[in-house]
Amino acid sequence: MSEKLWGGRFSKTTDEMINEFQASIQFDRRMYREDIAGSLAHAAMLAKVGILSEEDRAAIDKGLHDILTQIERGAFEFSVELEDIHMNIEKRLTDAIGEAGSRLHTARSRNDQVALDTHMFVRRSVVEVLSHIAELQHALVESAHANKDVIMPGYTHLQRAQPILFAHHLMAYFGMLTRDFERFQGVYARTDIMPLGAGALAGTTLPIDRAFVAQKLNFERIYTNSMDAVSDRDYILEFLSAASILMVHLSRLSEEIILWCSREFSFVELDDAHCTGSSMMPQKKNPDVSELVRGKTGRVVGHLMAMLTAVKGLPLAYNKDLQEDKEGLFDAIDTVKFSLSVYAQLIRGMKVRADIMRHAVEADFSNATDLADYLVRKGMPFRQAHSVSGQVVALCIERGIWLLDLPLADYQKLSNLFADDVYEAIRPETCVAGRNSYGGTSYEQAAMQLAAAEELMAEEQRILSALETKQQIL
Repeated sequence: MSEKLWGGRFSKTTDEMINEFQASIQFDRRMYREDIAGSLAHAAMLAKVGILSEEDRAAIDKGLHDILTQIERGAFEFSVELEDIHMNIEKRLTDAIGEAGSRLHTARSRNDQVALDTHMFVRRSVVEVLSHIAELQHALVESAHANKDVIMPGYTHLQRAQPILFAHHLMAYFGMLTRDFERFQGVYARTDIMPLGAGALAGTTLPIDRAFVAQKLNFERIYTNSMDAVSDRDYILEFLSAASILMVHLSRLSEEIILWCSREFSFVELDDAHCTGSSMMPQKKNPDVSELVRGKTGRVVGHLMAMLTAVKGLPLAYNKDLQEDKEGLFDAIDTVKFSLSVYAQLIRGMKVRADIMRHAVEADFSNATDLADYLVRKGMPFRQAHSVSGQVVALCIERGIWLLDLPLADYQKLSNLFADDVYEAIRPETCVAGRNSYGGTSYEQAAMQLAAAEELMAEEQRILSALETKQQIL
C-alpha cells in the first residue's frame, strides 16, 4: 500500500523514477516561509469557524513555528518521496504533534495551497525587485548629478548625431526603469489576490471564512471563482513579461557600457572590481558584468516563452503542467535581482572620461543640425538650410577640417546669411543649451529632469515602505 499522504486508493507504491520526475521539493522548498504562513492563517481560520479546536490550533501553531526554526537552522531534512514543500511540512508536523497535524489540511487542497504559496512568494519577490530598481535609479541620478555638465556625442544608427549631455543619456535609462517600476506595481496588484479556499477546483462544503485568511495574510482581494483561483498563472506570466522588458533595458545599457569602455570609445572606465582579465593577454580588462547581464537577458526571455507555452493549451482547472511555473520563475527572480544589484554598483564605480567625450564631440559633424537651425533663425526655409549645411559639411570633409575650423569667407560663399556669430551658434555648449524644448538635452531641461527624478524616487520609496509592511506575514 502507498505511504503517500494521498495514497489511500493506491495498491502500489510510486515508481522511484516517477518520484524523482514529479517531485518539486528540489526547487519549491524556497517557499517554506509562505507555506508556513499560509498554514498558520488557515489553522486560525479553521479554529475561528469551529472546525478546529483551540487546543489543536495551538499545537499546530507551535509545531509550524518549530519547523520554521528547523528549516532556517538547516536542520530540516527534505524528502523527495514527499514530493513538495507542502507535504514535507505537513508530514513533519503530523509526526511531531500527532492527530492535530492531520486536521490542518481540512478544507484545502494542494491546488489552492500551492497557488497561495506562489502568490505570496511572487508578491514578496516583486517588492524586492522594486527595491533593486529604485537603487539603480538612485545610482543613475547620482552619476548624472556628478557629471551634469559633461557633453558627449548622441547617436542614431550608432553614428554620431547631435551633442547631448551625458546626464541626459543616463536619464533615458532612468525613464525606462520608471516604467519598469510601474509595470511591477501592476504585477503586484494582480498577484495580490488570495486563492486559498478554492479547494481542488470547486470550493468546499465546510463553512470556511476566506476573508479572514485574506486579512491575516494581507491580501487586497480574493478570487471570486474557484476554478480560476487554482489555474490562474497570469501573474507569473506578467512577472516574467515585466522581468523580460526590464532585462532588455539592462541589456541595452550593457551594450552601451561595453562600447563606451572599449579603447575605440574610451568614454568610461569601469572599476577593477567589476571587470576580469584574460588568462593569456595581460593587458585585457573585460566588462564581464555587462556581458553577463546582456547574456542573461535571453535566459529570462526564454523563461517567459516557456511559461506561455506551458499554459497555452491547458483545460480548466489544475493540471500537473502548472508545476513547470516555478523553476523558470525562481531563476528569473534571482537573475533580475542580481542584475539590478550589480548594475547599481557598476554605475557608482564607473569613471566618466569627460575629456574624451568632449574631444569626440569636437571632432565630428554632430553640430550640423545646429548650423541648419542657425540659417532657419536667419529666415531661410529649413529644407534649403538643410541643403546648405550639407554642402558646408561636404566642403569640410574635402578639406579635412571641422565646421568650427572653416573660414567665414567660405561659409559666406554658400550663403550671405552667415556671419561671425555662426561659430558661437555651433559650439557644443551652445548646441546643448539651445535644445530647451520639454524633455530636451539642455542644461535647464536636464536640471528639471533630475529634480523630477528626486521627487519620483521619494514617492517610490513611500510605495515601497507600504508594500514592505504588507509582507510581514510571519
